Amino acid sequence: MPEVLSITGLTAGYGPLRVLHEIDFNVEEGERVGLVGLNGHGKTTLFRAVSHLVGWQSGSIKLNGEEIGGTRSLGPGRRTSGIVRKGLAMTPQGDAIFPGLTVRQHLDCGAYSRLAWRERRRRRDTVMDIFPPLRKLEDALVGKLSGGERRMVSVGRALMVEASLYLVDEPSLGLAPKISASVIEALFSLPTEGRAMVIAEQNVALLTGRVDRMIGMHAGRLRGDVGHVGLE
Repeated sequence: MPEVLSITGLTAGYGPLRVLHEIDFNVEEGERVGLVGLNGHGKTTLFRAVSHLVGWQSGSIKLNGEEIGGTRSLGPGRRTSGIVRKGLAMTPQGDAIFPGLTVRQHLDCGAYSRLAWRERRRRRDTVMDIFPPLRKLEDALVGKLSGGERRMVSVGRALMVEASLYLVDEPSLGLAPKISASVIEALFSLPTEGRAMVIAEQNVALLTGRVDRMIGMHAGRLRGDVGHVGLE
């Protein structure tokens, strides 16, 4: 299968702090990959490096065979919009919401590309099919929703654009176990044809038996496969 994401020799950090150390990481089309490890060991920084949101980075990052990495030391975020247009969608850690917007307005924020914006109503309906509780909350302010509902909105926003690579950062963070499971189930209901997904998660049990492989991360370095589908 073709590689959706190919990372070679990635080093990244903030100011004088180096967080990632010579990362090599590949994800093929159709894969669901779990990135597991404790907080503070580099999972979020890896996602932010792919989307050009870290303070500095060096190394190769290819999205669908096109170079989006390289050496950069200034201006985090300057290239992020272009990378999104090339097929990246990321759900940040935590709620990452705009409290004063309604659910509908918030989801529409994710329809970033021209095509997604033209199709935003259909895409919004698809998100609400994935997260049925949001349908009756379409006009509610996101800041007044429960933690689980806010997480659904945050994930749903990333699903509004047709992406080839989805990066989902700690979807279960701060949620009750039952709500966490429902969010994970919704993510895995997405078809993988023509796309790939990487989920960063501390709770290994939520991903066990559901992802194609799991990669451990410790102290800014990948630790190889730690599990595969069906393995305990």
